[in-house]
Amino acid sequence: MTEQTLYVTDLDGTLLDRNSRVSPFSIRTINALVDQGMNFTYATARSLVSASKVTEGLSTKIPVIAYNGAFIFQPSTGEILCREDFTQEERRHAVQILDRYGVSPLVYSFIGGAESVSWIPAYENDGVRRYLSKRKGDRRFRAAQDADALYAGEMFYFTCIGEREELQPVYDAFSGDSRYRCTLQQELYCSEYWLEIMPAAASKYKAIQKLKEMRHCERVISFGDSINDLPMFEISDESYAVANAVEECKAAATGIIGSNNEDGVAKWLLQKMTEGQSPCHKR
Repeated sequence: MTEQTLYVTDLDGTLLDRNSRVSPFSIRTINALVDQGMNFTYATARSLVSASKVTEGLSTKIPVIAYNGAFIFQPSTGEILCREDFTQEERRHAVQILDRYGVSPLVYSFIGGAESVSWIPAYENDGVRRYLSKRKGDRRFRAAQDADALYAGEMFYFTCIGEREELQPVYDAFSGDSRYRCTLQQELYCSEYWLEIMPAAASKYKAIQKLKEMRHCERVISFGDSINDLPMFEISDESYAVANAVEECKAAATGIIGSNNEDGVAKWLLQKMTEGQSPCHKR
């Protein structure tokens, strides 16, 4: 009798290299293991659109987790399998807090059934411009001229980019409210900070729990690098921090593997295979 194992990796800073790509070696290695039956997926703060672009060529046969656990998608079709959302009151209160502190966010929402990302160009800072420059041609993005346009539709996620001193009071307001989950961390390879606000039920922990049930898996092994991966580590039977991970992540992990620029995840999986312990199942 064998136990099915679900393997889940973060993307940025973990599976993706410094150029925000999955290396050819990692693609070949992981795809070969997926072909052998490995249950492999990713859990990311990115959207499905953004994640699909940076993981091009990687075999993702099973559902993936996006927006830090707010959504589970079937990547081949874009079908939403699970979605955590704000209530109308939670949306209204979130907007009030952001307005109170004078922070203009990127707003992720569904407008007329279409996924949209709205922002006000007049309030762009260097961090927002850098973010937008990496996503040219993304049809989800819509420039808003005022607050009414910015906060249109069914909002499900907010991202604020700026200096820590600017964002810390906003983080304190949301993190003390049980209706929300909020993370504040420095952007990978950049100086600015990202504040992300989502429904309380949205987390990598809960999304992996649901996916584990969908796939009838008994065990979870995960890979990460940042504080938003700590909930993923909590639900995992084994968790591995890449060498470039933050100290909190390393302290919570079962072990430390090679860095994201050294194909740490793929090499760990390959080592298990060459040792005779199939990464597809755990006896």
